[in-house]
Amino acid sequence: MNWRHAQNAGLARLIGGVALRLLAALRPPRRVQPLAVVLLLLSALSPHGAHAQAAADPTWPVRPLHFLVPFAAGGGNDIIARVLANRMSESLGQAIVIDNKPGAQGIIATEFVKKSPADGYTVLFGPSGPMTANPATYQHLPYSTLRDFAPVTMIGSFSLILVVNSALPVRTVQELITYAKAHPDSINYGSTTALFQLTSELFNQKVGTRFSHIPYKSSGDFVNAVLANEITIAFSDPPPASGPLRAGRLRALAVTTPQRQPEWPDVPTLAESGVPDMAFGGWMGLFVPIGTPAPIVKRIRDDMVKAIALPDVRERFASFGVEPSGMPGEEFAKIIAADIARWTAVAKAGHITAD
Repeated sequence: MNWRHAQNAGLARLIGGVALRLLAALRPPRRVQPLAVVLLLLSALSPHGAHAQAAADPTWPVRPLHFLVPFAAGGGNDIIARVLANRMSESLGQAIVIDNKPGAQGIIATEFVKKSPADGYTVLFGPSGPMTANPATYQHLPYSTLRDFAPVTMIGSFSLILVVNSALPVRTVQELITYAKAHPDSINYGSTTALFQLTSELFNQKVGTRFSHIPYKSSGDFVNAVLANEITIAFSDPPPASGPLRAGRLRALAVTTPQRQPEWPDVPTLAESGVPDMAFGGWMGLFVPIGTPAPIVKRIRDDMVKAIALPDVRERFASFGVEPSGMPGEEFAKIIAADIARWTAVAKAGHITAD
């Protein structure tokens, strides 16, 4: 466990607390013993002292929180983050600022949170791509999902949707496969994180196509690229695709989950479409740097769960095809570990690396 983050997290508060205690000790006529001062400083600046003071602070939070979103504004995670931040801030009693830090497959934002003070004020709005697919494809990742972060809660899960421009002359997955094999040099797909790339490459492996990879900063960006006929297909998360799908500008060919989705009951699963062994989905969750005091982690989860339970939030989730969750961090951690193992196996089988 990296206690340095915890030390940095409460440094300003600890210095203030230590100063007050030293002033009290220096009040005449008492004489301060040098050893006592040293012990006092060491106690306050130790990892356990930092945790004790933070855990005992009933005033938290005293300033706005920052939710770090690893993608550009307009993508699925950004949309959901803004919906939840507005409602969570009401019960938290502080504003929540959305900070978009796109780039490098979500690594920039994730590493930023890893290096942030473990005080609960900097929170990663972490999707499954950076947290479970990146560890499967990067040999030199600057963070470890399992060692550097404390999972707070899973926010929701969702199916990926295979979408094409409605003008493309295909209406089923099998028609898409036929079209792709007839146009091998002009077909491509968009992705942001390794999750979307691994899904698309696994599709290539399963059906024998050669869709080439075009990277984008957000799923909103690659959905717009499909609309502009810049790319052929995308396996998209629901939020950025839902509007164009309802407007008839995109066509959904299949979903990746084992069952059809309530929002798109006429869209078959990949298994129903003749593509076996591609039944999975994605998720989004909250993470804080390891060493964040347990009472603060609990407070963040409790207020997030309250926001997720609100009828208008659940209605918005449903419109995006996101299943609300709010599961405890301990249970969430088990899912994360299992997903990392699964994607690692897929990446090795396909010789997919991102370094």
